[in-house]
Amino acid sequence: MKNILKMGSAFIGIIVGAGFASGQEILQYFTSFGLLGVMGAIISTALFAYLGMVLTRLGSRMRTTSHKEVIYKISGRFLGVIVDYIIIFTLFGVGVVMIAGAGSNLNQQFGLPSFVGSLLMVVLVMLTVVLNVNKVVGIIGSITPFLIIAVVLVSVYSLMTMEGSFADLNSTALQVKTTLPNWFISSINYVSFNIAVGASMALVMGGAEKNEKTAAWGGLVGGLGLGILILLSHLAIFAKIETVGDAQMPMLAIIDDISPILGIFMAFVLYGMIFNTAVSMFYSFGARFVQIDTKKFNVFVFVTLIIGFCLSFVGFTKLVAYFYPLIGYLGLFLVAALIFASFKLPTKVGK
Repeated sequence: MKNILKMGSAFIGIIVGAGFASGQEILQYFTSFGLLGVMGAIISTALFAYLGMVLTRLGSRMRTTSHKEVIYKISGRFLGVIVDYIIIFTLFGVGVVMIAGAGSNLNQQFGLPSFVGSLLMVVLVMLTVVLNVNKVVGIIGSITPFLIIAVVLVSVYSLMTMEGSFADLNSTALQVKTTLPNWFISSINYVSFNIAVGASMALVMGGAEKNEKTAAWGGLVGGLGLGILILLSHLAIFAKIETVGDAQMPMLAIIDDISPILGIFMAFVLYGMIFNTAVSMFYSFGARFVQIDTKKFNVFVFVTLIIGFCLSFVGFTKLVAYFYPLIGYLGLFLVAALIFASFKLPTKVGK
């Protein structure tokens, strides 16, 4: 049970980065569709639970240390190349978004120049990446419970202090700008995007767990937990849409409204979740090209982080609005391959 919860917590931590923890993702993918966003969140929950289970189970079954071998095994030679490059593109791109989000977080809460928060994130990620995979999973999982507590508290506060009903707020929510066409495509795109984000690290994490059943349950629990957090976050932002609809980080804005002291605490939790995803992205990106725990691996990740820092100046909100949906559409190739693989599992590696 301990390993299941640890893996489930780490799975949430991998996916919950700057976009989710800040509320910006939820605002654009769910709250912008008002009441129908609730249906979207329910569909996303079911898909996250199923695909999370498939990913960690595949990783454990094949004892993988990189997503490459699993992807080519379940997708075949030609589709495998497409899916592999989509994941590579996603890992680096989301890593850049995390660096940008770190800058926005400290800028909104403390008024620091954006490059300060971004540069600090680059340093923290580099220091963490030199650790081995089990330590990385432990670090990621240890921060997640703080976010879960924060989301639950914000949701309870928002629902208890909301003025009017969701039906009254629906028209305001529908005015929020989004690049997604409708609630159903948005919910599928969100899962597809996040699975593309989390697949590589989830497979590596599953590969470190010898018990396939434990790995599968870990992915399932993580997926369900993630879905519940999506629903709670959507309701919290929906309830306060009139005041946080234009904020770069809506969840942080709600907590600031409760108490400035809690706002400072949440800023650190949020920074920790951004750190989680940033570590996962750059660690997995490096593992795809270079053997982990080597000097060459550390140098490769360092160079990648510097390039990511330079690209992060594009801006956080803009990156979430345009880059994330693009990855969601491309990630459908991976989702299709995973669903197919769940019915025809590859041969088990090792004992």
